[in-house]
Amino acid sequence: MRELEISAKTVEEATRVALAQLEVTRDEVDILVLKKGKSGLLGMGAEDAKIKVILLYDDEAQPGARGEAADTARQVLIDILHAMGIQATVDVTGSGSEGAPVTLNIEGDDLGVLIGRRGQALASLQYLVRMIVAEKLKKWVSVDVDVDWYKKRHYESLRKIALRMAEQVAKRRRPITMEPMPPDERRIVHITLADDPDVMTESTGFGDGRCVVIQARKR
Repeated sequence: MRELEISAKTVEEATRVALAQLEVTRDEVDILVLKKGKSGLLGMGAEDAKIKVILLYDDEAQPGARGEAADTARQVLIDILHAMGIQATVDVTGSGSEGAPVTLNIEGDDLGVLIGRRGQALASLQYLVRMIVAEKLKKWVSVDVDVDWYKKRHYESLRKIALRMAEQVAKRRRPITMEPMPPDERRIVHITLADDPDVMTESTGFGDGRCVVIQARKR
């Protein structure tokens, strides 16, 4: 299990930095607030917030043969699909053993209902599977659910869009605000442009309106 301590002006900012560094989403970590921080008076006496972020699984573990976690996750998803009256097959990648992530890909016909508008239904399905698996195994397992590799294709498209926008920002020296995205998609943008010498990214907004801003680095 990995953990990280981060200090920033606010707890929210420290959390954003930690998630970007660990390349995970909020539901894959436990966050312990060590110090809330304070703004001070006219800048005097200000203190940074400090948090400890604990990764609930180790994604650096080497996947082996399919284990109990993978089998449990697959069966949970199959049971949910059966309850929904959906006929499909579920393929498994990753073992779930030693902290290795598990990817479940649903294949079949007319599965758009599982994806929903902008992948919202798929995100909810994934969350449900994760919670049920965690309850059954009494531990956290990183389970990623996809439908006909929708997310894989979508993430690749998102990377290309982020790179094109970064080129525009670097050329015009004007920030670009992307449309609101869920945490996993914002993470893709942050990771894609993390090493770009000309631009930097940050998340802004709240809730479903949270989005990524790409802006030029100071020369």
